Amino acid sequence: MSEPIKNRYEFTILFDVENGNPNGDPDAGNMPRVDPETGYGLVTDVCLKRKIRNCIETICEDQPGYRIYVKEGVPLQRSDKEALTYVGIDEKTDIKKMKKDDPELDRKICDFMCQNFFDIRTFGAVMTTFVKSALNCGQVRGPVQLGFARSIDPIVPQEVTITRVAITTEKDAEDQKSTFGKKYIIPYALYRVDGYVSANLARKVTGFSEDDLQYLWKAIINMFEYDHSAARGNMTVRELIVFKHDSELGNAPAYKLINFLILFTSRKKKSVVAPRNYTDYDVTVDESKIPEHVTCTRMM
Repeated sequence: MSEPIKNRYEFTILFDVENGNPNGDPDAGNMPRVDPETGYGLVTDVCLKRKIRNCIETICEDQPGYRIYVKEGVPLQRSDKEALTYVGIDEKTDIKKMKKDDPELDRKICDFMCQNFFDIRTFGAVMTTFVKSALNCGQVRGPVQLGFARSIDPIVPQEVTITRVAITTEKDAEDQKSTFGKKYIIPYALYRVDGYVSANLARKVTGFSEDDLQYLWKAIINMFEYDHSAARGNMTVRELIVFKHDSELGNAPAYKLINFLILFTSRKKKSVVAPRNYTDYDVTVDESKIPEHVTCTRMM
């Protein structure tokens, strides 16, 4: 694994959905998430991180250093036990005595988790599953953070009634009954989410490396490619715009990059009333306003 990254980054992802539900809200019958005051669509950071984790798992297939900690159906405690076993801790170990003999024990356990699990090294994690134990794997603040995605325009969720002809019981077959169901879709919406990569946290805490960074970009670009489903419709990452600073702590405030240079130029064309395709938008970056010692790369 390569050395920790030495440059700070900000990035913006633009992705769209066509005839699908990008992120259902369980508190609203699984309707697409929406800001009730403005009508803009929302997709949570947790949803997007899940897609990135799944993509890394598909690309790397559990190769050393690129396992996934937060996985569906896998107890977190199972992975935590690996770290404890690594430092020689079992059920009979006197943990208090061991910690007294080795003041670096907590750090060794945390380092093991960071070295083995990509998502811990990237997003961080709370690894305190052994509540009654005197020792846990600790809490890690990851160098990569994402916000909520927000649609460029207000969305109009539609409720579509569907007919279910798959009959469950013999009685239903005799009665020749079919049932009805509902699906919630958005005809079309373009979403934007901003992200941040801290080289300082990468160096001090998790060791997030240049190799990890390249895998992250690859996973973001492909996070919907390996996750197609009828419920989500057609979802595609359209743009990945990356701002790279020349230093670890950065050379310009994040808001001056991701707000002033992209937000006001990601507007739909004047002739379009209801966008139904990415080509209905003009997305530009005002490169003339990019601060000194910051470079911009459009990866898609």
